[in-house]
Amino acid sequence: MNSRRPRGLFVGLCTLDVIQLVDHVPGADQKLTAREQVVAAGGPAANAAVTFGHLGGAARLLTGIGSHPLGVAAAAELRELGVAARDLANGSTQPPAVSSILVTASTGDRAVASTNASGFRLAPPRDLDVLVADCDIVEFDGHHMEPATETARLARAAGRRTVLDGGSWKPGTERLLPSIDVAVCSADFRPPGTHTPADVLRFLRAHGVRWCAVSRGGRPIEWAGPEGGGTVDVPAVRVADTLGAGDVLHGALTHRLAPQGDLTSYGFEEALRFAAGVASRACATFGTRAWLREP
Repeated sequence: MNSRRPRGLFVGLCTLDVIQLVDHVPGADQKLTAREQVVAAGGPAANAAVTFGHLGGAARLLTGIGSHPLGVAAAAELRELGVAARDLANGSTQPPAVSSILVTASTGDRAVASTNASGFRLAPPRDLDVLVADCDIVEFDGHHMEPATETARLARAAGRRTVLDGGSWKPGTERLLPSIDVAVCSADFRPPGTHTPADVLRFLRAHGVRWCAVSRGGRPIEWAGPEGGGTVDVPAVRVADTLGAGDVLHGALTHRLAPQGDLTSYGFEEALRFAAGVASRACATFGTRAWLREP
């Protein structure tokens, strides 16, 4: 196997996350004091890139951040974590998306409010073909659809494996799917006419995605491929915080798939099992960064 560090390109959302650990979500007109606070760069693609880099890969993030002080802070944290961010909103003084997140201490459940990618309308960079050629694998979170679809098209033409983090069905997802090799979706990802994980897997396979899976928190991951399918158990842990678990899952999966040649059922299932283990470890700590410091 090639000993060179795998190189991943991550296309999608970067936010600034303000994460508060609380005893309960406050009601109307109620104030409470949080137990802990974490402020970090967030977003599915950004967190996946951090995970990819933490596992030993070279991660590049294609996103919109801007030059507002809050965006500068998010970009600085990504640099500290070894992620090379290419900012497609470099000239914008608008603040980045800020995600306000409350994590309930007793359950690890989270409540999130964010504008996501609605603040930026991004165009693909002129050297996109160079960025694609310089990577082994490309991961998308479905945000910033215009650069995502063009990157996916170029990646498919260049023979680079493409991975979709399907957090939810978004306008334009149907244009992205024909260029996707691997899609791992959450239980909230519901294409038109689908109701169950089995429906989603059939839909993805019918739309050209060869390898696909649906993650459901602590329940087994259901997957399907050209030769059948199966399930992968998720390791049981004492959950402290579920925020970003899916992002970590995708970053670990992308890292595992990057050096593989022709994908097999065994290789896909093994990559899902590895990724589920990493995501479970992340759920055992509060915030999206503490797990990086665990041995």
